[in-house]
Amino acid sequence: VQLQASGGGLVQAGGSLRLSCAASGRTGSFYVMGWFRQAQGKEREFVAVIMWGDEQTYYSDSVKGRFTISRDNAKNTVDLQMNSLNTEDTAVYYCAATSRILRAVTNKASFDYWGQGTQVTVSS
Repeated sequence: VQLQASGGGLVQAGGSLRLSCAASGRTGSFYVMGWFRQAQGKEREFVAVIMWGDEQTYYSDSVKGRFTISRDNAKNTVDLQMNSLNTEDTAVYYCAATSRILRAVTNKASFDYWGQGTQVTVSS
């Protein structure tokens, strides 16, 4: 399995960005896929996930109402639409996936596959 993240960049506060994660390989076995982020000097944290089966979504409180995660079955991609960005959203964003059936879908330790990360920088 390979995950390729794209779409990061520099944006002003209040602006929007859309990240995309392209999955290849045994994607049919996925249980959940999502996004985490890591700001400089901080631990990697949960952002949003989408269940592969019923497409139920979960968001961190810090992004709820601003970010939307979605899935394109035909393209095997998971996108993260980020609106109303603020400087606290500055981080490297990683897409992740797992084939394991588990409950802790917001815990980074649950994920086996990771993309390379894409930088999002929000300027004030």
